[in-house]
Amino acid sequence: MPAVVEVEVGGTARIECNFYTPENASYTYIDWFYIDRSNRQVRLFHITASEVVKDDTDYKNRVSLGQDKALSISTVTVQDARTFVCQVGAGSYGVGENSTELSVYKVPNTPEIKLSSGGISVHSTEIPEIAKCESKNSFPLPNITWHKNGEELHDQENQVMIKPTVTRESSGLYTVSSTLYAPVTREDRLSRYHCTVHYWLQGQIHSLESQMVKVNIFYPVETLKLQVMPSSALVKEGDNVTLVCESDGNPPPIFSFFKKNLDEWQDLSSLAEPNSGILNLRDVNKSSSGTYKCQSLDLDNMSEKEEAVDLVVNYIEGVHVKMEPSSTVREGESVKLICDAHSPVDLQYQWRDEKGKKLVEGSQLFLNNLTFETSNTFSCKVMAPSVPGLEQSKEVSVAVEGKPRIVAISSPLYVRQDEIVNLTCKAIAFPRPTVHWSINGTAHEYMDNQHIASNLTVRVSHDLLQAGAMCRVSNKLGVSEKHIQLVDQKSTAESQGVIIVAIIVAILVVAVLGAVIYFLHKKGKIPCGRAGKQDITKPEARKDKIVVEVKSDKLSEEAGLLQGANGEKRAAADQSEKYIDLRN
Repeated sequence: MPAVVEVEVGGTARIECNFYTPENASYTYIDWFYIDRSNRQVRLFHITASEVVKDDTDYKNRVSLGQDKALSISTVTVQDARTFVCQVGAGSYGVGENSTELSVYKVPNTPEIKLSSGGISVHSTEIPEIAKCESKNSFPLPNITWHKNGEELHDQENQVMIKPTVTRESSGLYTVSSTLYAPVTREDRLSRYHCTVHYWLQGQIHSLESQMVKVNIFYPVETLKLQVMPSSALVKEGDNVTLVCESDGNPPPIFSFFKKNLDEWQDLSSLAEPNSGILNLRDVNKSSSGTYKCQSLDLDNMSEKEEAVDLVVNYIEGVHVKMEPSSTVREGESVKLICDAHSPVDLQYQWRDEKGKKLVEGSQLFLNNLTFETSNTFSCKVMAPSVPGLEQSKEVSVAVEGKPRIVAISSPLYVRQDEIVNLTCKAIAFPRPTVHWSINGTAHEYMDNQHIASNLTVRVSHDLLQAGAMCRVSNKLGVSEKHIQLVDQKSTAESQGVIIVAIIVAILVVAVLGAVIYFLHKKGKIPCGRAGKQDITKPEARKDKIVVEVKSDKLSEEAGLLQGANGEKRAAADQSEKYIDLRN
């Protein structure tokens, strides 16, 4: 028989009984027993060649025999951990017996570790409780060990205390627990603790480990750090700035913020985020520069620490433009614009026109030979290259003064008598001019920058056709005037008919002359060679030259093509004389 049979709680134990008899004689009986708590043998089975008797015991429903007469015990419990005996009788050959120790085990549950509630102060006057470890439902009794950063801890007087506890459950299984007591230091904020349960199985020691935990250690502030985000060297006016106060204490201390004004500290704590160590400064400006202080109060030992930092807000101020000469600028004159500003950092300047086009780099802009048409709005852009995004602009207007200049007029204007027409006169000037018409009518004026346009609505009279109209534009610097000619479309049409008849007659004359010349040439009267050509061009022959002169008035076709808006007609080509020289 095996000396020991191991089986897990709830499993089935099988205990064999192997024997032999002299001269292969048959056995008389086989009995199975177990040893009870009183060390008495209690029979389970009596086996003969003719029958098997199962005794009425607590095992009656859980024991059985195999073909080889081995004893099986089902649903093993921890109470089954005892000695079982097999006895064999062989008549005259006597009786033999042996025993097996049934060992029952239960693998413990994975240990669970629980930290002490709250945290542990490094200033604790007593050795504080670190954590408690517990493992349930094991058999036989296991034991627990503690580890810190992988190293096993042992009881040390006034240093480490380990208090184990054992509980026997009604099932017979064990629940074991252990409590660790140990002092802590600031460095233990990084330490990791765990516990291990050790148990026997099949003659060897096995173990199960808990998860690792970090203890919440309370320790005072040693260093305090105050930062400006973003870096104070790059802060510009208009930025949002955050002051961050950080400490290495636990729990985080109470933070207070202050700004130095002259010799006093202004409390800014009400502007800080509660219990965060963060102070937000929005839309900072030049006055935001200065020394800021963060102060921490440690509630564990009521100690205080403080740290200061300087905030530098980069800015550009006092941007202005000087014009030389500073007096009024007249057309044709030149001017110099000088841009200047103040800042704690180096500045660069750039000039642009009103459309945003860059004109020149530098603080000065020279404008030569100014006219009304010159862009009169310029922008000086001031930049700080060392502080990205820090820039300001200043616009300046250059008003060019001069007497009015009429730039457009509706002349000549083709009209009919008694017709309602619009007379237009457009001028450019500064200061703003006034427009006067030589005739009465309804006038409408429109101003666009330095341009002024006047539209006069009138009825065409006989006198107006004869005299026309005069547009007079004036300001304090001078006067400009132009005449508008009105042309009667009826008279124009009659003259155009005469012109057409004259053209037809001229064409007929030219045709007749061509026929005569051709006839004379055929008769030989007019030689066609070089000599003939020379003869016909001799000075004395000039009395024989034939010249046709065609004079034309303004053509009606030209007048029609040049007709403008509102019944206006632009001037036709000037009268011209056309000559056809028939000498050649």
